[in-house]
Amino acid sequence: MPDEAPKSSYELAMERRRKKDKDAGIEERAVTGQQKEEIAEIRRVYEARLAEREILYQAAVRKAHDADSLAVLEEEYRKDRERVGHERDKKIEEARNR
Repeated sequence: MPDEAPKSSYELAMERRRKKDKDAGIEERAVTGQQKEEIAEIRRVYEARLAEREILYQAAVRKAHDADSLAVLEEEYRKDRERVGHERDKKIEEARNR
């Protein structure tokens, strides 16, 4: 009997996922140093874009005079954050696949 320590449920789940991916023909590749740098740059750029939108949103909220305009601002801000997040995730995925 091997002297291995018991595995956590996380480790067991990861083993099952790797086996399932291997059976499906999905190969696991390590991210290169260049890809890591590119991903970090993408994250910095999109973090700055989100911060810019936050500043603009807060300024607009201070100028809003009624609940209706505030609701519209909140909805636009939410959509902006989602769009920027999706763009960021898409670019990160592209960088990983190069």
